[in-house]
Amino acid sequence: MIKLKLKIAKFDVFIIMAALCIIGLIVLHSASYAPAGLLTKNFAKMQSVWILFSLAAIFFVLKYGYEKLLDKAYILYAINIALLLLVLIIGKTALGAKRWINLGLFLLQPAELCKVTFILALVRYITDNQYKLDNIRGFIVPFVIMLLPVVLIIKQPDLGTALTLLPIFFVTLFVSGVKKRYLLWSIMAGIISSPFLWNILRPYQKNRILVFLNPNQDPLGAGYTVIQSKIAIGSGGLWGKGWMAGTQNQLNFLPERHTDFIFSIIGEEWGFLGVVLVLMLFLLLFIRLLKIADSTTDPAGKLLVIATVILLWFQVFVNIAMVMGLVPAVGLPLPFLTYGGSNLIVAIILIALAESVKQRRKVF
Repeated sequence: MIKLKLKIAKFDVFIIMAALCIIGLIVLHSASYAPAGLLTKNFAKMQSVWILFSLAAIFFVLKYGYEKLLDKAYILYAINIALLLLVLIIGKTALGAKRWINLGLFLLQPAELCKVTFILALVRYITDNQYKLDNIRGFIVPFVIMLLPVVLIIKQPDLGTALTLLPIFFVTLFVSGVKKRYLLWSIMAGIISSPFLWNILRPYQKNRILVFLNPNQDPLGAGYTVIQSKIAIGSGGLWGKGWMAGTQNQLNFLPERHTDFIFSIIGEEWGFLGVVLVLMLFLLLFIRLLKIADSTTDPAGKLLVIATVILLWFQVFVNIAMVMGLVPAVGLPLPFLTYGGSNLIVAIILIALAESVKQRRKVF
């Protein structure tokens, strides 16, 4: 019994992650059906294929180790920047955005991969140049490492993914001991330049922000999805309407329910208790990851895990707040639950990197 508990504890982050993936498959199965029971598109089956591919990614990361990946961080980062540039030239366009490279068997989204390569490059620079962080020149390099992919991702446009890099940058540098005034200057510069940033936003992005301030401004257009999402979550009550019994889902009132708005299905069909279950699983995952970060003595491993927690937490927070109408709709996936190969594999790779930190440093 003791040995069994130790084995479970050794891979607890994977167990929590697997539970979230299973919930995602169950919800995606519901999102795949129409009222007549006809299969519109088997999102659950397709997601299962991506989960199987992710197992290979887990094996590779654990076998290779996070230290070796950090050694190749700058190369991986440079390749990713090249892919982001390539997207702007030959990328596949859908819904007015150019975010994917068609590789035949699947579509590659380099912006998602950037979450991993950016973290690796940032952590590598900080740990190699800790003594430089107390002056402005040491701050400029990581700022450029962050700014370059942010600009290229916004050009696609993909504001949501670009925004995920910002909290990683600020929190990681803050934990590393960079002078706080440099971070404050950067934040102030962002605030001051906000009128300029507003002007470079696409019309649909401006609409999302205006609709966030007043959803009824365009109830049949930009505000439609958020209004339907709030109806779905609110109608779930305590117990929910039951699996595959949600009216907003099954009657196709809720667009993009298998991607950015998958949490709405959980609220409608699983109710308050289902929402609490999902939130508790995420909370347990974050607690365990922070325990790994706190226990390891390797600065690079610690920063790697902290950056992973910040990224996943930010996506969870923004996605759930978005579907509840608390923040503008920016198109961020809910980790492990949202349909999509790129975002799923990236999230699983980050968990594998954290597990690698634990295993390599003998942290329990």
